[in-house]
Amino acid sequence: MAHKIVVVGTFDTKGEEFNYLLDLIKSKGNEVITINAGVMGTTDHFEVDISAADVAQASGNELMALRKDGDRGKAVAAMSVGVAKVIKDIYNKTGFDGIIGMGGSAGTNIVSSCMRELPYGLPKVCLSTIASGDVSPYIGISDMVLMPSITDISGINSLSKITIGNAVGALLGMLEIPKPYMDKKRAIAASMFGNTTPCIDLCRKILNQQDYEVLVFHATGNGGKTMEKLVKEGLVQGVLDITTTEWADTLCGGIFSAGKERLDGPGQRGIPHLIAPGCIDMCNFGNPSTIPSRYKDRLFYEWNPNVTLMRTNVEENRELGKIFAQKANAAKGKTAFILPMKGFSMLDALNEKNEPELFWDEAADKAFLEGLKHHLDPKIEVEELNMNINHPDFAKRAVEKLLDMM
Repeated sequence: MAHKIVVVGTFDTKGEEFNYLLDLIKSKGNEVITINAGVMGTTDHFEVDISAADVAQASGNELMALRKDGDRGKAVAAMSVGVAKVIKDIYNKTGFDGIIGMGGSAGTNIVSSCMRELPYGLPKVCLSTIASGDVSPYIGISDMVLMPSITDISGINSLSKITIGNAVGALLGMLEIPKPYMDKKRAIAASMFGNTTPCIDLCRKILNQQDYEVLVFHATGNGGKTMEKLVKEGLVQGVLDITTTEWADTLCGGIFSAGKERLDGPGQRGIPHLIAPGCIDMCNFGNPSTIPSRYKDRLFYEWNPNVTLMRTNVEENRELGKIFAQKANAAKGKTAFILPMKGFSMLDALNEKNEPELFWDEAADKAFLEGLKHHLDPKIEVEELNMNINHPDFAKRAVEKLLDMM
């Protein structure tokens, strides 16, 4: 089956390499759309469908002006913005099946900028010289594949033929796999952490039995951002936001922050949003050496060698209550809270002998409730349950409540 594939990159400096890539794609009968994002020129190796001038114009710049300025950083930034707009416009107007590009640091910045604008599930492959170390600025919350080029992308040789061929093969392989049907009307998003796994596992099981599909997102920063993006794209009908710990990291400077937009998506979309304070009793840092000195006297728990948990205090929990209230007040759809008054996580709990676990702190948990109720619109419901968040009855009630809202 033939596919329509976008090929994007800096053709002015890597025309030979892209020509080899294009030949591989076309040899399988596929149609290509070529987009040149190179500032200094084009290529005589193959026909270009969308020129660098078009890309520059989409960013609000003139190509000749970018060339005259001679500012490489400014040019890369402009072409990154322009190619993202061009690609998004093509996808919305005519659509395509997959996208591939390659480059060094500048080329990867340009290619990844447009891939981040495309929906989840659309095959995206970037062959890159920097596909190692921290590549989060390039990938963001996209599902693109950033593939190591091994050698620099400079000329065609026996090794570059292998890596370019593997990149093309990865893309074509993705295109050949049938895509499952997703019923958006039966999809629910849920947030989970290790410390709320028993709760979400039971929620998912109950909802699956009622023919709902549950998309579970790990609340590690990118997980929350991804869930918010999917919600805004209209891919789910309700959000079971049991684990809102990312806001504790945003407030305290932890490593799993999802940004200040967390909790905005459902309200902006106008879909039912059930919120619980799951794991806001903890802020996440890396290994102990990464913890800011201002927290030296706080209570910590080493979750694993790379994650150290800090117990949030009364003042922080009260502030989180205020923030959650403000988010709920701004929502356009149905929003409600369900609060486990016997602890927000496994660590914030009483054991079977009624003995406190390490993070058990009734005063801090009640401070969240106080901050929430003080700032919350009285029309928004707050249901308090005298149990831990991982009690089976809490999960059952949370599901029941969300389905009532839906």
